[in-house]
Amino acid sequence: MEVHAHTHTPRKKWTHYFWEFLMLFLAVFCGFLAEYQLEHKIERDREKKYIRSFIEDLKSDTLFIDRYLNSKGQKIIEYDSLIWYLNSPDPDLYGGRIYFLGRQLTRIPIFTPADGTIKQLINSGGLRLIKNQVVSDSIMAYNQATNRILLTQSRQEGEIADIQTLTGKLLDPNILETMVDGETISPPAGNPALRTTTKEFILDFIYGVHQLKGSDRMNAVRLNRLKERADGIIHFLKKEYNIK
Repeated sequence: MEVHAHTHTPRKKWTHYFWEFLMLFLAVFCGFLAEYQLEHKIERDREKKYIRSFIEDLKSDTLFIDRYLNSKGQKIIEYDSLIWYLNSPDPDLYGGRIYFLGRQLTRIPIFTPADGTIKQLINSGGLRLIKNQVVSDSIMAYNQATNRILLTQSRQEGEIADIQTLTGKLLDPNILETMVDGETISPPAGNPALRTTTKEFILDFIYGVHQLKGSDRMNAVRLNRLKERADGIIHFLKKEYNIK
């Protein structure tokens, strides 16, 4: 009768299990690090993309502000001229000029900020991507500055509505109809008479012009400050994010 000897698998040492565990742990840990680095890189890329977009928005704002401020000197001259004509002993002598300036009175450029990037950052939680607190603060400060200007403009809308009502009482709408062609306003033919030149009404009208002029000047000051802020932020962000 044959007897078969049983073969025994040599028992592994504890060090073998330790190294297996260590290698598995390192593989998982390295995978985690790689995924973390990838996610971190994606967030950095998104952050820089937001910053580039915000810089373009700032550039768009400064271009508008430059055009606005360049036209402001002429607008102030128009306000002052209209007030002078209305204050004259006989405003009807300057009917043609009053009609022309009165019709242009409410054509005031409106500042609409390029705020697409800021809205995205705020509404989508993108601000969390901005790790630099100074950068985040500068973005929010700029947003607050633009909101103050928009508030001034909203108040000016009421002043425009008031002066439009007065304009309809001062100027003959049939004459005004001959002056407008699309976006172009031309002086009227001849020297048309005003609908009224009573002293109290003229003073009411001048007050309305005064209000518009004051709001316009305030807007110009605030927009000039906003432009200076935008230029400073652009310079800072380009340096901070190494953007050419």
